[in-house]
Amino acid sequence: MLSLILLGSSLAGAAYAQSSYGASPPQFSNSSLAGTTVTTDFGTFTYSKASACACSQLSTSYSENLFFPNNSNYTHYNLEAWDKRTNADPACIFRPVTADQAAAGVGIINTCDAQFAIRGGGHMNVPGANNINAGVMIALAGLNGLQISSDNTTVEVGPGNRWFDVYSYLEPYGRIVIGGRLKTIGVPGLTLIGGVHYFNNKYGFAMDNVVKFDVVLGNGTQVVATTIQAFKESEVEAFLHATCNLAANNDPSIAAGAVTSVSYNVTSGFVSATLLGAQAGTESPPSKFANFTAIPSIRAINKVSSLASFASKLDSPLQFFRVEFGVHAMKPDGAVLYEMFKIWKAAVDEVKDVVGLYPTFVANMDPKSANTIAKTNGIGNIWGKDDTESSIWWQMSTGWDLPQDDLRMTTWIQKVMGVLNAYAIANNASCAESDFIYMGDAGGWQKPFDTIPAANIEKLKTIRNKYDAGGVFTRLNWGGFKLPH
Repeated sequence: MLSLILLGSSLAGAAYAQSSYGASPPQFSNSSLAGTTVTTDFGTFTYSKASACACSQLSTSYSENLFFPNNSNYTHYNLEAWDKRTNADPACIFRPVTADQAAAGVGIINTCDAQFAIRGGGHMNVPGANNINAGVMIALAGLNGLQISSDNTTVEVGPGNRWFDVYSYLEPYGRIVIGGRLKTIGVPGLTLIGGVHYFNNKYGFAMDNVVKFDVVLGNGTQVVATTIQAFKESEVEAFLHATCNLAANNDPSIAAGAVTSVSYNVTSGFVSATLLGAQAGTESPPSKFANFTAIPSIRAINKVSSLASFASKLDSPLQFFRVEFGVHAMKPDGAVLYEMFKIWKAAVDEVKDVVGLYPTFVANMDPKSANTIAKTNGIGNIWGKDDTESSIWWQMSTGWDLPQDDLRMTTWIQKVMGVLNAYAIANNASCAESDFIYMGDAGGWQKPFDTIPAANIEKLKTIRNKYDAGGVFTRLNWGGFKLPH
């Protein structure tokens, strides 16, 4: 359970609730499952002694919440992921419905020395991050409680929720919270990796608005004015300049932010730039996006609505495609960013024969005021980012259809990312010292922890060594981005 600040509330101190289990040496139980080979929708696996032990014990203790292959619930929870590349064959799926069950389940998995994965919303697109072959997948979907505080200043959010669930729950109370921008993004992953929202410029990132985590140890309606605008290719240069201008001059007195992206349809040759902007208040069209409004558009939709209503239309369907990301940071330099776009577009033509190709060039804004929040709100975060200059997090988001293209596409993405980053560095828009790799938009090959100050990494290691001395969340839960040793 997370306790989050609601906008307009005062801050509260951080507190941690811990559940612990003894870290005794692994003890395996006898089970008829060990050595059994099972075929699922995605392949074939054999139960190891460890996975058989964990699945059997979990089934004995929580039969209604433990699902084996070929069970409809197994199939349902196994497919609740965004990127098809993360599909896997877990030995069993455990769906706890209370924090005590979650803690006990991790204790059983630890005792059996079984490998496992944890899934919140399933939106991270790094294979192994939220699913696992032949291990235990813990699905947090059953932990979906929501409770606003008596004074309407904080809300307790179960990790099984998606952000749209939270926005919808808060709408009758006239409150919003800093969370994800798309409908299907889950609460726990986005919060732990940082959390980009439209209103970062005034309220910081999602992680800066958490006042309490309930922790399981390894050993045991405010209205907003919104604008959706689309532009043709001839306006992309002005569009990217407007993006950089907004990032560099984002006055935090008005909460506002946007998703800006450029898509390229290689079949038709059509390029489209899109702005999804939100600003607190009722001014329509929202004034913070005046530089975009001044550009001739092929479509413009300006509305005043609740944040929940706006988010409900920004869907990213599960199991839609295979996708890889890549991200770097740079100064908000429109001229350099536009040249990078042109290099990216030319590079896309190298893979235009790939079935279902869906390439997008994204520019997310990191206003300096967002990083000031972490230094002044009494909560803080471990990024340690400079708050004297804004930046752009430029990202390649590339989708495709077929698994046989995985290696070609991931290799191509890494190559093009390297070319673009080198161009930004050569033109004084970036450097290794100022680069930041946002974990939520990073490619599986990237190393986000390397862009966090060394002193903060050492602090995280101290916490890990104290509370997970047995290395359960490193040794057994190995997927995703891991703190270096």
